[in-house]
Amino acid sequence: MLEENKFNLFSFSGRYRILHMTWFAFFMTFVVWLGLGPIMPFIQEALGLTDQQTKVLLILNVAMTIPSRIIVGMLVDKLGPRIMYTSILILGGLISIAFAWADSYEHLAILRFLSGFIGAGFVVGIRMIGEWFPAKQTGIAQGIYGGWGNFGAAGAAGSLPFIAASIGDANGWRIALTSASIVAIIYGIIYFISVTDTPKGSTYFKPKKNGAMEVTSGGDLIIYILMNVPLFLALGVLTWKLSPVNMGLINSLASNMIYAGLTGLYALQIWKIWSINSHVLKKPVPSLHQYKFKQVAILDWAYLVTFGTELAVVSTLALFYVDWFELPKITAALLAGIYPFINLFARPGGGWISDKIGRKVTLLIAFSGVTASFLLLGLVDKTWSIGLVVGLTIMGGIFSKAGSGAVYAMVPLVKRRMTGQIAGMVGAFGNVGAVIFLTVNSLVTYDQFFTFIGIVAAFVLALILFFLEEPKGSIAEIMPDGSVQMIDVK
Repeated sequence: MLEENKFNLFSFSGRYRILHMTWFAFFMTFVVWLGLGPIMPFIQEALGLTDQQTKVLLILNVAMTIPSRIIVGMLVDKLGPRIMYTSILILGGLISIAFAWADSYEHLAILRFLSGFIGAGFVVGIRMIGEWFPAKQTGIAQGIYGGWGNFGAAGAAGSLPFIAASIGDANGWRIALTSASIVAIIYGIIYFISVTDTPKGSTYFKPKKNGAMEVTSGGDLIIYILMNVPLFLALGVLTWKLSPVNMGLINSLASNMIYAGLTGLYALQIWKIWSINSHVLKKPVPSLHQYKFKQVAILDWAYLVTFGTELAVVSTLALFYVDWFELPKITAALLAGIYPFINLFARPGGGWISDKIGRKVTLLIAFSGVTASFLLLGLVDKTWSIGLVVGLTIMGGIFSKAGSGAVYAMVPLVKRRMTGQIAGMVGAFGNVGAVIFLTVNSLVTYDQFFTFIGIVAAFVLALILFFLEEPKGSIAEIMPDGSVQMIDVK
């Protein structure tokens, strides 16, 4: 039996071996996926891309991630995290190599769009860690997984440009990206050989139906349908940013076709949700097997703020320092670089605190800090001390990343057999948040941008305070033989 009373991060046996191997799998997906940004200057120079062509590639790099996290969440619950992580690392690595050696802009664009699914790898590890760690340690374990894996973005920034510059010719970026992709492929094979989906003797619970999440009441069915709207709206916003009324990077016919396609896909999703869950309106689900979908919905909105803020702020911080305080670009980049480094301790810290004092109270503390930090940043003007402003952005980063850790400390405790689907939906909302915040940033001043984040955080703080429930007791899961097993969530 696994020892449940101590957490030994420096062990490399049992569940800790799974933790370390899984966070590194996440790390490698981020190196391959987010490595595009750091080497984009090399790509632009080598291929003579225009600024608009460069922006399109960066947008395409994240567009696919929103639906991918939903789909991968469903697949991981059905197939298991071992197969899914291996598949994402190998297939993602192959697509990345194909991108690195593409010989036309059209091929670059198509392959970069497909590469967006690599960002869904994060969802896979949430289910894996949830299977291996008890409820009382899931916060710190998920925090380490998410925080250290997220550091893959910094790993890409610190390695790929150096490799490209060291080679020094037009193919330097190709070799750099190919090298990282080969490492990802090799590690995917190692991961498959080295891990199992559950500890020996444990059952891997699977959803009874696939294609949409199961809900257990009529009210939850309505909330679930409504909560799908922001996912498609975010993709619509991305289309709008590329359309003739904004950046003009796709024509009217293409944008209208995408809008029509998104509308059709949403209708298809509603039909799938209804076909799987309409029975709850005719025959109530036994109370033993019910869960409250409002828990999922609130975690969706919470991650929209925490991870959405992280992606948006890290994308704009250096420009903010340069534009408002006239700092040298290198200085601004170094100061902005502090923000992603916070992940190494803040996200695990949020998970650890959540284990110690409770899921809800930790989220309340985190969101109080996010709200206060960004509302204060909204008061910034160009006369403020740069040290004070940097301090406030770091404070906001600590609270937002700790909040991300607290969100995913709770995700595996809602319904074990649907952890992948729940993690996928929550993760997708993080990308929705990034789209919303970056879109707002493109339309308003920096102080208004920070104020907007603070207001949205305050709204989610109210949702957590009044509607989120602390996980307690046990949840019922059906064994393969039809018997019921109670899973502790305390």
